[in-house]
Amino acid sequence: MNKTIEEFLEYIQNYSEEEQAQIKKAYELAKKLHADQKRDSGEPYIIHPINVAYNVACTVADTDSICAALLHDTLEDTEITKEELSTSFNPTIANLVDGVTNFNKYKEYSKVERDNATMRKLVVTALNEDVRILLIKLCDKLHNMRTLEFKPFEKQIKTAEETLKFYAPLAYHLGVYRIKTELEDIAFSYVEKSTYTSLKEKREEYTTLVEKDLYTMKEKIEDILKQQNIKVTTKIRSKNVYGIYNRLKSGHKFSDMFDLLCLKIVVESVPDCYYALGLIHAKYHPLNGKFKDYICNPKTNLYQSLHTTVFGENGHLVQIQIRTTKMDKIASFGLGAYWQIYEENAYQIMQEDFKNCQIYKSLSQINETFKNNYEFVEHIEGEVFSNKIYIYSPRGDAYALPIGSTVIDFAYAIHTDMGNKLIGAFVNDEEVPITTILKNKDRVRIITSDTSSFLDSKTNWEEIVVTTLAKRRIREYLKKKKEN
Repeated sequence: MNKTIEEFLEYIQNYSEEEQAQIKKAYELAKKLHADQKRDSGEPYIIHPINVAYNVACTVADTDSICAALLHDTLEDTEITKEELSTSFNPTIANLVDGVTNFNKYKEYSKVERDNATMRKLVVTALNEDVRILLIKLCDKLHNMRTLEFKPFEKQIKTAEETLKFYAPLAYHLGVYRIKTELEDIAFSYVEKSTYTSLKEKREEYTTLVEKDLYTMKEKIEDILKQQNIKVTTKIRSKNVYGIYNRLKSGHKFSDMFDLLCLKIVVESVPDCYYALGLIHAKYHPLNGKFKDYICNPKTNLYQSLHTTVFGENGHLVQIQIRTTKMDKIASFGLGAYWQIYEENAYQIMQEDFKNCQIYKSLSQINETFKNNYEFVEHIEGEVFSNKIYIYSPRGDAYALPIGSTVIDFAYAIHTDMGNKLIGAFVNDEEVPITTILKNKDRVRIITSDTSSFLDSKTNWEEIVVTTLAKRRIREYLKKKKEN
């Protein structure tokens, strides 16, 4: 349901008076500029910027991001210029608005060409300037998906498919799970309506079956932890429908999904996480092989938590996730949570952590390699946003790679020299050819040499690897060797 301006202004009451004044100024300008425009629903257009700004504010964002959200369509749909926005507000807001602006004004290009150019601009500007552009765009996409019913049927399907291929995976890689799961389910409900409805009903039947026992378990765990003076907050989370669909598609059975409903335990510190784990295992026996430590080994999108599956009340198998308050905020909002976590220098920390994420490196590499916008988007969707396998180094570091990746791809993912000096490898302690295609959760040890390399053979290795990074590094190595 759409938020009104009154509800939005009420939500931002915790911002300072000066910040609220700036946000209201942005609202008034957006309202004036969009005054004669309507949405497909027949509502005044200003409803959309209000709701995008509300979505942004839900991440506890800074004032500049909220103002940019209110103004995000003004450069595309009105006569105001970037320079005028900069003068009226500040260069940061103007840059953020420009970053999320589509290429729709360039009618001499096809819709596909404009869409690809828009996606590239969005990604490249975020890489080079400000990751907040991606967060604002995701909040924009979320409201558009919530109101997709007012679009023609063909537009609904095209937008839903685009969301599943590009925007939902983008949200995942930025750690914004709340937006990711909602985007997936809305899009899936249009693309596979009957399957969506069937799985949703099945999830509701399961919830009815186990919900009472889960709440009993929740109360018991709270009591156990509080008796040990552990401050705790507990939540029950249900798996999104598209997530269930993907698990079924990969060969799992509905009865094997122990995380359809999971219990989230939020405590104050990392030691409390492990202490709580021990106390819970003492009460509820764990299922062997179902423990994952994402605190010591975070996912590539910053996610951290302990996962364990236990035999709960009346024998129901239940997944329990244990994390700190900070981890929980990042699990919900990813990089967007930084405004709530860090009182000072939140933007600088956010941008720096973004540069350390695997997605930053992957997107940068694709941008450097492919000049054509279509190829750029195609490789992002096929290589970065497609289903992943997770490969582990001997130290336990996880690397996300596209399905079909080889030992060579993994070596280059670690370091250029590791790939260039590769002569052999062990996978799960067994020696294998370097062309071996890796499987999810493989442990790989790379063997290198300073005097020889697999690249010195006459084999066209560039055709064997699948990642853009490996292809590019092999090409560079061979070019340099030829020049020398």
